Amino acid sequence: MADVLLFHHALGQTPGFLAFADALRAAGHTVHAPDLYAGQSFATLDEGMANARSIGFQQLQDQGVAAADGLPDALVYAGFSLGVMAAQQLAQTRPGARGAVLLDSAIPLGEFAPDWPDGVPVQVHGGEADELFMDEGDVDAARAIVAAADDGELFTYAGCGHLFADPSAPAYDPEGAALAQQRVLDFLARV
Repeated sequence: MADVLLFHHALGQTPGFLAFADALRAAGHTVHAPDLYAGQSFATLDEGMANARSIGFQQLQDQGVAAADGLPDALVYAGFSLGVMAAQQLAQTRPGARGAVLLDSAIPLGEFAPDWPDGVPVQVHGGEADELFMDEGDVDAARAIVAAADDGELFTYAGCGHLFADPSAPAYDPEGAALAQQRVLDFLARV
């Protein structure tokens, strides 16, 4: 079973995010899910992003990276959207990473390290109707990461928007969410 450090998206620790974490736990994985918003959550992406801007993106990323302190080295780093920043940085720079799962976002190679680390498998998930993922460079970053990884997978989901895998998010897609969750569980079972 995997030990996972899972970061929330801009809406915070919504009921849907927590349900995703619980589904991983129910499959036998250990999931650490730090709350970078100190208990706040938001109904819309605009509200969540306004909160993230008020805290500061670098501050949130630094808090996320610091959340790994005291945890085992052999972690799978996972994040939804905003949470991908810390998850990807840790996967690329913290020794011992067992894998990375990036949902709704990907950061260009070179932002945290020049290349994807050898031996660290990665899965990237994004909605084909997600303008943030498809039109702002994330899908290109995802393709580059998957190409650079020894074991990389990119999954896109037809008709799905941003945060489609979170039942409490406006763009929730039950079919896409179920498929993404199963693919993540399959990934965790093999890393």
